[in-house]
Amino acid sequence: MTQEEIIAQADRYLMRTYGRFPLALVRGEGAYVWDAAGNRYLDFVSGLAVNSLGHCHPQVVEAIRAQAGLLMHCSNLYHIEPQVRLARLLVENSALDRVFFCNSGAEAVEAAIKLARKHAKQRHGPDRFEIITALKSFHGRTLAAVTATGQPRYHQGFEPLPAGFRYVPFNDLEALRAAVGEHTCAVMLEPVQGEGGVNVAHPDYLRGVRRLCDEQGLLLILDEVQAGLGRTGRRFAHEHYGITPDILTLAKALGGGFPIGAALAREEVAAAFSPGDHASTFGGNPLACAAAEAAVGLIFADGFLEQVLRVAGHFRTRLAALQDRFPVVREVRGLGLLIGAELSAGIGKAVLGRCQERGLLINCIGEDILRFIPPLTVTETEVDAAVDILSAALAEEGEE
Repeated sequence: MTQEEIIAQADRYLMRTYGRFPLALVRGEGAYVWDAAGNRYLDFVSGLAVNSLGHCHPQVVEAIRAQAGLLMHCSNLYHIEPQVRLARLLVENSALDRVFFCNSGAEAVEAAIKLARKHAKQRHGPDRFEIITALKSFHGRTLAAVTATGQPRYHQGFEPLPAGFRYVPFNDLEALRAAVGEHTCAVMLEPVQGEGGVNVAHPDYLRGVRRLCDEQGLLLILDEVQAGLGRTGRRFAHEHYGITPDILTLAKALGGGFPIGAALAREEVAAAFSPGDHASTFGGNPLACAAAEAAVGLIFADGFLEQVLRVAGHFRTRLAALQDRFPVVREVRGLGLLIGAELSAGIGKAVLGRCQERGLLINCIGEDILRFIPPLTVTETEVDAAVDILSAALAEEGEE
């Protein structure tokens, strides 16, 4: 089909749950994608941080091909070798002990919520169920995960929402301390709020939250669906802070482009789940786990994360230079290759459109925050090309 035919049939047959750009992407390789009209784009959206190794990384593709010829799916009623290998890889490279596999970040968050509540009821009694989250957070689109999300616009139209969630300002330890009550069982935070505007947790804040949870007998859940697995230049974002969560959620980068999610937990916490308490039909299927084992193995390989940090430093330097040149760039912030540039109010989408016209795909949060989440394999040359396009787009904005 032509690009126009794809777009027309999408408008005819698909539910209107996405505000799509008039592009139909049909092929990808590394940091680039092509649309159905043959136009090439430098992709700094990366499937919203999913394509952690770029598009169609050869080792991930080969792992999928090989496993597809052996066994694509079987029930979790049986032991699954690729699932075991992936679980061991994650546990041996983290400070957590057990893994539950699912299909997405929202499902990983749902597992974390259920596990936290089950653990609290076993340890403290039936009245411990409340989870405190942060304003501007984003935890997923299922009903419990969207309720945990501290952004009212995601709640509208889906009421009544599940009970048991409370919201506090991000990076405000005293507000969190004041919110803890007799029903609180856990605190759930993102080390970097991606959808909330690329807001980075202050080191003293996350360390203080860990101490507070220990003092109050609460579980600390860290949602690293977007920030985990190399995105910040460490295996897990919480490693920047020198803390360990009780429960950790992962997805996006985990499969190198293939859908898979995971919830990890400490042994004592994971023990709250018994057979039948939680499950996922497709979770941890052989095909997804084979893809993820290949992707995670590459991310954890010697030298990979050092390269991510080098390129991220170069990217931040180039963006800082733009901030000096263009007054409309108010702030550049982020961690590793999860970077946001806050612009003057209301111009973000116009700048995004100009970048797209010039062959660069980026993401805009709200009206004024550009989010850059390129593949972790992006090169300095590709970063330079992206910044040059952004510079031209900003210059054009300044001329109006």
